[in-house]
Amino acid sequence: MKITGIRTKRLSRGLDPPFHAAWDPTPRRAFEATVVLVDTSEGLTGVGSGDTMTGFEEFEHLFIGEDPLRMVRHVRVLETINFHAGRYWPLEAALWDLVGQICVQPVATLFGGCADRVPAYASCGELKPPEERAEVALALREEGFRAIKIRVDPARLEEGIASVAAAREAVGSSMEIMVDLNQAWRMAGDVSRSIDPVTAAKIAGRLRELDVFWLEEPLLASDAKGLADLRAAGGVRIAGGEMARTLPELLAYIEADALDVYQPDVVLAVGMMRARTVAEQVTARNRWFTPHTWTNGLGVLANLHVTAGVGGGPYLEFPYDPPGWTPERRDFMLAEPLRIDADGCLRVPDLPGLGAVLHEDVLRDIEKDD
Repeated sequence: MKITGIRTKRLSRGLDPPFHAAWDPTPRRAFEATVVLVDTSEGLTGVGSGDTMTGFEEFEHLFIGEDPLRMVRHVRVLETINFHAGRYWPLEAALWDLVGQICVQPVATLFGGCADRVPAYASCGELKPPEERAEVALALREEGFRAIKIRVDPARLEEGIASVAAAREAVGSSMEIMVDLNQAWRMAGDVSRSIDPVTAAKIAGRLRELDVFWLEEPLLASDAKGLADLRAAGGVRIAGGEMARTLPELLAYIEADALDVYQPDVVLAVGMMRARTVAEQVTARNRWFTPHTWTNGLGVLANLHVTAGVGGGPYLEFPYDPPGWTPERRDFMLAEPLRIDADGCLRVPDLPGLGAVLHEDVLRDIEKDD
């Protein structure tokens, strides 16, 4: 079997009303997603998604004619491209989808088969006032979620702390609460500075009193020592690593013992195979692997398969902050949006590969381009 073609399709869905992502100064009036399809000589097609894949056409020839099962080779090639160009990890996800189809197994099984479902936490994306955040937390608990992540903007700290406190008062001890400060990186064009270690430590102290489960991205991603020092101060777990560009960056975090929770997104950061390596390293050290998943349903599935395969957790991120961010908006390219089960878990699909089924409208658009 050989790879005969690689197709990319840029999709867009208008957002009315817009989604006000806490980490983006610009309201999002459309949600874009790039679907990657890898075709083979035997008629099988692998599907992936995640980053934009802009400019990948220049590198397609490095994969055409190759055996799709040569995954170590493909990952190494993607790493060389990553050095010179963009983050093309959605291609690896599509290749793993192919491998699973060839082997007639879910990718999670190929990655170790530790679990067939992972408890999900509702990852909220907007800044909301205390009363509204408390109402959302209660509604999410009724849906079955056992944990919620709340965004706090250090520039609006008092409102953010109040929202966390209101959610804690509303749900009591029935839900874990995580907090994301979004200080590790910036959107293109946003030159605002990250908070410093002293400020981060003060915020961590206040959140500790609210029994926060973990504190995410409290400092610049490059500040491994600052993260390690903050973690060593104790009282609240430190999470990060979602957009690490290379495996050595994550290994440096491990060497510095900088994080309690490692979060490389397999379709944005280092890919599925390298994320599995990180997961095995950190779980062997009694740390947690629970990746970032803020792309779309295909990206959530790729992260789910790695997490379930290696026994990561204790939770998987599930982007969800109604009414602004819903499964219907996030997963518009899928035939059915991903949802948690009655126990608050996200189940690995009982299908070979990633188990993704594209929406018929998306398939029609792709066929129209062929």
